[in-house]
Amino acid sequence: MVIHSSDREQELRKHSLERADELKQQIKPYLEKSKVIPAGLDLNDFYEAQKERILQYFNATQDDWDDWHWQMRNRITDVDTLSAIFPIPEDRKAEIAKTGNIFRWAVSPYYLSLMDFNNPKDPIFLQGIPMGLELEDDKGESDPMGEAMTSPAPCITRRYPDRLIINVTNICGMYCRHCQRRRNIGETDQHSSKEDLSAALDYVRANPEIRDVLITGGDALLLSDSTLEWLLSELQNIPHVEIKRLGTRTPVTLPMRVTSNLSDILAKYAPLYLNTQFNHSKEVTLEAKKAVDKLVSAGVIVGNQAVLLKGVNTDPDVMKKMNHELLKIRVRPYYIFHAKKVKGTSHFIPTIQEGLDIMEGLRGFTSGLAIPTYIINAPKGGGKTPLLPEYLVSLDEDKAVLRTWEGKIVEYDTDS
Repeated sequence: MVIHSSDREQELRKHSLERADELKQQIKPYLEKSKVIPAGLDLNDFYEAQKERILQYFNATQDDWDDWHWQMRNRITDVDTLSAIFPIPEDRKAEIAKTGNIFRWAVSPYYLSLMDFNNPKDPIFLQGIPMGLELEDDKGESDPMGEAMTSPAPCITRRYPDRLIINVTNICGMYCRHCQRRRNIGETDQHSSKEDLSAALDYVRANPEIRDVLITGGDALLLSDSTLEWLLSELQNIPHVEIKRLGTRTPVTLPMRVTSNLSDILAKYAPLYLNTQFNHSKEVTLEAKKAVDKLVSAGVIVGNQAVLLKGVNTDPDVMKKMNHELLKIRVRPYYIFHAKKVKGTSHFIPTIQEGLDIMEGLRGFTSGLAIPTYIINAPKGGGKTPLLPEYLVSLDEDKAVLRTWEGKIVEYDTDS
């Protein structure tokens, strides 16, 4: 029987429509669930109301709010101030006070405005306000990554052949409850000394294999503009340093820090990469977008290093929604870090299977642009170790047996 081209075309079209419907059914559950996952770009009215309440408490203006120095001076650091702005149950107040006596905390007025105090499981509240569970952790370590053992010079952490970290400060706009360096927070905010930073730069100069330097802390962007420019210019003048990177959470917790003057400084030092840490779509706000717009306009490449946190984002749909929101504001999802075993943070640590399930729920179900790499940091400075769901079933000289993103088993001929 001869099949005419028109019949063949109709057959292919029918198959295509059936496949399209099959794909549509696969995405349908996410589209429904996505409607109830809160996204900061849709919550501006709520955030504005929260902001007004905070401004009234401090007797402050919009100009104050937009000043990052004002935000830093007025970080909320005690439960009495917190409860004077937003109602806190008495038992929760006692819990916050007790935990805060052991593990320091601080929240910028901006980040506070993102919290829903009517929701005890609010992902922003969980990241910023102390919990009694922090005191029940008998498993965590103060330095699980062994940074003290991988510091060949002041302020330096070196775990890889061609790159290193310069730790420039212990100051942050908000002290995350899951922070990997909470041991460095102490009771006093301080930047690394000029002497120590100069010694770190000397170490970079003396080691020509170092081509990539990350400036972090604490939060790198909480250095003054002049100190940050000095550091970047010194690195720019080291011939073997090809890449400069900044580690900062200010686009998330203190977006007004990204001023026009800062953007002008950063624009001078390409190629410059900035990695931040959005952990939930609620954090992707209009204020965050404005900060990222300035960075991108300055030629800075912005990536996101999320931390997988139980109760915050250990859900494939929540992670997918956040990554979609990030792409809207030109932030590229880069890493998902498995939470580290830091003392006081065990309640945040998910199972590895939860992380793999998230990756399984992303691959094939969304654009590759929205799929970061899932990373576990090997203990004691062993470095980043990527994990993936198993897609290779078997491999020999003739063929590979693969599992597709849909779970279908297929054979791939490897005979060249």
